[in-house]
Amino acid sequence: MTVLNLSFAACGFLGIYHLGAASAFLCHGHKLMGSLRVCAGASAGALVAAVMITAPDKLEQCKEFTYRFADSVRLQRFGAVTPGYNFMQTLREGIEDILPSEAHTLAAERLHISITHSRSGKNHIMSRFTSREELIKALLASSFVPVYAGLEPVELRGQKWIDGGFTDSLPILPVGRTITVSPFVGTQDVCPRHRGRFSTQLRLANMNIMFSVENIKRLNQALFPPPARGLQFLCEQGFHDAMKFLKREALMRCSRSKVLRM
Repeated sequence: MTVLNLSFAACGFLGIYHLGAASAFLCHGHKLMGSLRVCAGASAGALVAAVMITAPDKLEQCKEFTYRFADSVRLQRFGAVTPGYNFMQTLREGIEDILPSEAHTLAAERLHISITHSRSGKNHIMSRFTSREELIKALLASSFVPVYAGLEPVELRGQKWIDGGFTDSLPILPVGRTITVSPFVGTQDVCPRHRGRFSTQLRLANMNIMFSVENIKRLNQALFPPPARGLQFLCEQGFHDAMKFLKREALMRCSRSKVLRM
């Protein structure tokens, strides 16, 4: 079977959609997982990719953290930019609690993280990590939106970095087929579908999405998360969209009856 890669789009708190899709891949995409080579992503997509590679057994814990994190942001008067609220510290605590001690070793060459150099504005894909701490910093850098998440970019290897979603929000791997996942309606392999026809597309840092009211709403929700019920809907939608993809591409495990007839 062709080598397969997964790439999760930058999407802020809509990363809960990715977690729903990841649940489908891990529970039902046995053929996909058997051929999976690399997981890539930017921002929230990089965080989910990291979990897929280093701690798939902690997916439910990630969902719980996302709900709590979103609640804490909603409780702030001005959201994440409320004076005194430390967005990056909350995110770091969540990452540290989930990644195993050997995460950097597990992630070597199998996890590709999109980050943006704060001065040159050039994209960089990081896939080697000297330590767990360096991996954590790469994930934090990929999620750092200036002003929203703080004023000082993340320092890594002597340079300062910001959100990878600014320059490559959906990394495509050079070898094999890259299966793309996005919570925005567009041309990705796994994404929501609008009813009716929408011909106008927007290209956001290598990701094509439809120009629609629903997508504009979701772009806002990426930074200003909806209530828990809305997040749960997104998670379930990610699961169902991924299941449709797995069935369409015949990437699910064969049933026992089919195996016996072969």
